[in-house]
Amino acid sequence: MKIKTILIAVAMVTFVSCAKVFYSPDAAALAKSHNTIAILPPVVSIAANKKITAEAMKEQQKTESLNFQKEMYAWLLKRKMQGKLTAEIMDVETTNAKLKKAGFPDSVYSPVEWCQKIGADGVITSNYSLSKPMSEGGAIALGLVFGVWGATNEVGVTLSIYDGMNKKLIWNYSHAYSGSVGTSPARLVDGLMRDASRRMPYTR
Repeated sequence: MKIKTILIAVAMVTFVSCAKVFYSPDAAALAKSHNTIAILPPVVSIAANKKITAEAMKEQQKTESLNFQKEMYAWLLKRKMQGKLTAEIMDVETTNAKLKKAGFPDSVYSPVEWCQKIGADGVITSNYSLSKPMSEGGAIALGLVFGVWGATNEVGVTLSIYDGMNKKLIWNYSHAYSGSVGTSPARLVDGLMRDASRRMPYTR
């Protein structure tokens, strides 16, 4: 019972470093002019694992990319329902269908060019990096013996917003979180989006 209580207590998300945020001087004005924004499929990198084949890893990254794209869409939709975002958010299915029709992912275009091809005023790009530096068992042992709880999951993210009309980057967000025992990658991403969505020029 004591160990169970400890595990619940340390199942938390913590900062690895302070978020770095860039706003172009006209970010707020350009974001306000966007009627439709789209979320491009995130680029996901996962720490190598000897037990997972290259093909399986590729499929996992593809799956996580879609999961994160949906998570970002859900967060922006939540902000819109709160009245903190006025632009329409292109749903994930429509975005991906338009991208596929335009040649994604085989065709190489810049974020601004994808923005124009799918008919959005702005697009959000993202890169997620997932790693697991310590096993759950190792973190528990370290915590019980020394009172120091090691990170069992880490996720780093870079988000960017591009304006299609002016063909420029207007916002960039870079951050990293870590979680101890009982914290899943999904919970880490949730924590990142909770912070990032508040800092976007759409919701300022």
